[in-house]
Amino acid sequence: MTLGAHAVGRAGCPLCDAAGGRLVHEAAHYRVVHADEPGFPAFYRLVWREHVREFSDLAPEARAACMEGVTAIEACLREHLAPTKVNLATLGNVVAHLHWHVIARFDWDSHFPAPVWAAPQRERDALREAELAARLPDMELALVARLRSL
Repeated sequence: MTLGAHAVGRAGCPLCDAAGGRLVHEAAHYRVVHADEPGFPAFYRLVWREHVREFSDLAPEARAACMEGVTAIEACLREHLAPTKVNLATLGNVVAHLHWHVIARFDWDSHFPAPVWAAPQRERDALREAELAARLPDMELALVARLRSL
């Protein structure tokens, strides 16, 4: 049994046709990208390589590999950025291709404590966002090392 479902990429799917963000790491069955989401500098996605709609479409071994990747991203965000909270989400309402959002949240971010997709609660703090963005390269080095060890 292979780790992934036996689906193929689909033309017109934004996550089959493009990376879905700045590529951070490619593993055998998924890629990790930094999402360009204004106001949220530490927003990452784990994108399953094969086009499957739901987490339950994966074989048990694939689900375990996927969650190990998500867990590695969360752990590195926590260790290197000390966020107030890490949000995990797999929605797929707009893009029906399995992907996980892993988002470091801070009590100062414009939407906290609401979800990143909700209305802002306050103005963005450009200085804090820039300071956080400057810390991402070191965090990503540690993340890649951790993902390679899985």
